[in-house]
Amino acid sequence: MLYVLAAIGALTVFMLLWKAFGPGRLETAPRGRVIAPDDDPDFLRKLGEQTKRRPEEGKDS
Repeated sequence: MLYVLAAIGALTVFMLLWKAFGPGRLETAPRGRVIAPDDDPDFLRKLGEQTKRRPEEGKDS
């Protein structure tokens, strides 16, 4: 029983030391903030331009 507790203690110490001093995580490249289409100024500008260019639908002539 003493050997089992010693093994568990040794594994615990090993894991704590590995987390503290082991190889770090691989850093991923930071991504830009994701912008939804309705928050994207370029999309809204293009949408406004398309709306102005399109003739009004449903207008009786």
